[in-house]
Amino acid sequence: MTEVPGPVAVYVHWPYCARICPYCDFNVVRDRGWRDEQAVLVEAILTDLSAQAALVGARPLASIFFGGGTPSLMRPDDVARVVEGARALFPSGEPVEITLEANPTDAEAAHFAALRDAGVNRLSLGVQSLDDAALAFLGRNHSAAEARRAIETAGATFDRLSIDLIYALPGQTVDVWSDALTEAVAMGFEHVSPYQLTIEAATAFGRAYERGTLVPPDEDRAADLYEATQAVLGAAGFEAYEVSNHARGVAARSAHNLHVWRGHDYIGVGPGAHGRLTLDGTRTATVAERRIGPYVEGVASGAPWSETTRLDARETAEERVLLGLRTVEGVALGDLSGLDLPVATGPVAALIEDGFVAIEEGRLAATARGRPVLDAVLKTLLT
Repeated sequence: MTEVPGPVAVYVHWPYCARICPYCDFNVVRDRGWRDEQAVLVEAILTDLSAQAALVGARPLASIFFGGGTPSLMRPDDVARVVEGARALFPSGEPVEITLEANPTDAEAAHFAALRDAGVNRLSLGVQSLDDAALAFLGRNHSAAEARRAIETAGATFDRLSIDLIYALPGQTVDVWSDALTEAVAMGFEHVSPYQLTIEAATAFGRAYERGTLVPPDEDRAADLYEATQAVLGAAGFEAYEVSNHARGVAARSAHNLHVWRGHDYIGVGPGAHGRLTLDGTRTATVAERRIGPYVEGVASGAPWSETTRLDARETAEERVLLGLRTVEGVALGDLSGLDLPVATGPVAALIEDGFVAIEEGRLAATARGRPVLDAVLKTLLT
């Protein structure tokens, strides 16, 4: 019997930002108000989506996620066109989560109702901090007061809200971070994504770090801040269902992110967007052209991808373990077979004995002890 393909998710990358943050290494460009260019890009995204739908065939729609960049800078009418296009290409009888990332500026908050009317039913606010000094350090273009106003507007507009916060800033103490996190969760969010500041080489922060002018917290302080994050959010009723994602109950989890972490197919459209598709029975990784011009030209010529990689059985299994162990679900023991990882001997057995992973109901998952050092756990398993 032929296996029926499962649902497919859609990721839409909108590369424009009002300001490039000093810690960001995503595929982004300054929004200089070039509406003609943006209109052309929307048409290319819609064409790309249709072309990829033809490749994967009839499938129900799992979710849509608008990321970037700053997709709240999109015209709501354009958001609606992408939503309607995806729904038409992938009809689904089930409710579909449609998430859009937004910055909490007054200008963007003024469009929240229009974005809801365009079909967005879950808003992810990139607040990052509720402290003006921290926001200035992070290069954000909103103030703490603007963030609070945007949160109030979002709460009155959307039933589902998520907040992004960044911690482990230079000089940040456990008490300061705990107080900030406590204030944030009291605002009614169902989902919190606290990210430890990561210094990427090809960023302004990376260059400052190399010069010695930016000194992040040491490992001990970073570990203390991580533990404080778990304690504060746990006490507020949040479960860390993934390393950097906490939800108030199963229904508050991000359906789109879970779809990706579980190894299911998703289409990536927009400059630099990544995707994972089952093509001719083989899991295939896709990466779109990063620059806007080449992406638009590539879509027009039927070649939007700068890279396509057919993953063999081992590569597929490695990816499944890398993603799955980040979640509380872990991975099915069958996923380890492609890596020649028996559970009774070798690295799996050693990690179980040391308390970093555990087996329950036929699945391998990282423990509370293993999650803070997950990179080391994965390195032990996969090398």
